[in-house]
Formats: sequence, C-alpha cells, structure tokens
Amino acid sequence: MSASAPTLAAKASSADIPWNPKVRQHKTLGDWIVDIIIAAIIVAVVFVTIYPLWFVVIASFSNAGLVSQGEVVLFPKGINFNGYVKVLQEPRIWIGYRNTILYSVVGTLVNMLVTLPVGFALSRAEFKPRRVILFLFTFTMFFSGGLIPGYLLMKDLNILDTMWVFILPGAVSVFNVIIVRSFFESSIPEELHDAAQIDGLGYFGYFIKIVLPLSSAIIGVIALYYFVGHWNDYFTGLIYIRNQNKQPLQVILQNILLANQVTTSGGGSSNGQSMIERQQLADSIKYGIIIVSTLPLLVIYPFIQKYFTKGVMIGAVKG
Repeated sequence: MSASAPTLAAKASSADIPWNPKVRQHKTLGDWIVDIIIAAIIVAVVFVTIYPLWFVVIASFSNAGLVSQGEVVLFPKGINFNGYVKVLQEPRIWIGYRNTILYSVVGTLVNMLVTLPVGFALSRAEFKPRRVILFLFTFTMFFSGGLIPGYLLMKDLNILDTMWVFILPGAVSVFNVIIVRSFFESSIPEELHDAAQIDGLGYFGYFIKIVLPLSSAIIGVIALYYFVGHWNDYFTGLIYIRNQNKQPLQVILQNILLANQVTTSGGGSSNGQSMIERQQLADSIKYGIIIVSTLPLLVIYPFIQKYFTKGVMIGAVKG
C-alpha cells in the first residue's frame, strides 16, 4: 500500500485531471464532434426562443403589407410607426398603464407581506401544525371553486369593480410559498437561530433582522413572479371590472385592437382599398400593442436576472 501511494499521487497531479480549467486540454475527434453538436443545439434553441420576439419587434415598425406577404424575415422593411402612433394617441392607454402599475406594485407588496412570513413559519420544525397546513395549501393547487362561485364570492365581498379584486383573491401563491419555505430550510443555518435566541431575539426579530437580509435572492425572484403575474392579469379585468377607468392595460389594449379590426359583416365602407389599408393598420397596431404591453417587463428583468437562477435553484431543489 505504501509503495503505490506515490504512484497514485503522481497520477493525480493537476496535469492529469481532465476537468482542470487551468490546464490546456487536448481534445480528441470525438470531443470536437460532441462540442459541435452541443453548440448547434444551443444555437437552435436560442434562435427558436429569440426569433419570435425579434419578429414582433421588426414587424411592429415595418410595412404591414410586406409583413403579410412574408417579405419581412430578419430585418424591417418599409419602416413606419403608424401602429405605435395609433396606440399611443389613444388616451385610454395611459389610464391602463396607471391602473396596471398600481395593481402590480400594490399587489406584489401584499403578496410579499403574506408569502414570506408564511414560508418562514412553515420552515420551522417546532411549528407542529405545519404539515397539516401545507397539505391544505397544496390541496387548493388541484381543486378550486370555479368561475361562477368565484364571481359570487367577489360579489359578496363587495370588491367587484375595485382594485382589490386584483389583489386579495391571489394574495398568496402556494407554489411560491413552497419555494420560499424550501429556501429558508436549506439556506438559513439553524445555528443562526440559536445565536439570535442567545442575543434575546424572538421569532419576529430573527425573521426581520437576520432571515430577510440573507434572503435577497429568493425575495427578488418571488417578487418578479408576482409582478409579472399581476402585469399579465387579463382575465380578472375582463370578468370583474366594468368601470372603464379601472380597466387594466391588457383589457384596454384588447379593446383598441378589436375597434380597429376589419369585419366583413360590418356593412361599412365598400371601398376595397380602404379595407386593405385599415387591415394593414390593424396588423401594425397588433404588433405595436405586444411591444407596448411587454416593454416595461423587458426593462425591469435585467435588473433582477442576477437573482433569478440562484434564488430559484436554491428554493426549488430541496423538497
């Protein structure tokens, strides 16, 4: 045994470790083939993911006739901003922006105020009913009351046509609670709680002064989840809101799009050229609406992206 030890040590030198990044590796033909195949798959996945968004962007300020004829593929042609002008000239668009920003910001704050304490409580082993409560929470992920009971519930709560219909029914997401609970269980050492107790901190002080400052990654990710959910919430505004001044952006954009659609049963103008131009304007508005509705999220996302992978992976791995 003693004679073989130096031999093993020599074999384990840095030059022989194949995954050592500091040592230049000599790839075989098989390695090159595998690398090329992986690179080709990555390029294909990136193209399939990015191209639809890129096409919407270039189509939004290209000539709608050329877009419909398939002439616009990689670069814009016949550049014009008629769709954007039509959308941004609509005064309701700013009302929709105001409402959606208000609903998204207030709704996300309420979500975080509920989700983080619930996740923390469920992560504590000394909280005996946590398994029963978690089972009841999980049960609601598979079974719900349905649309009509939900509408009657909102009516009985007197929150129809108010902003609270966007916020209270979805104040907590069980999926996000499970992620937060897993993050607290796996990432916050129990020794910190022992030290906090020695220093005289109760659970509330421990949660506020120690746990939250160490949880910026999961807070950023969960806040992004909730914010995007509120921003894209089209169905709630369509079902529960009748006041035009309280409609979210998504519903107003849909109304603008429908108002500019060309219908064959309308009996309006019989001028064929006018109908073609109107249809082309409707197509430009359609692409412009997609950009207008998603642009704020595209601006916000890069600032939170650094937390995204870390927070989700840490919170999701442990069951």
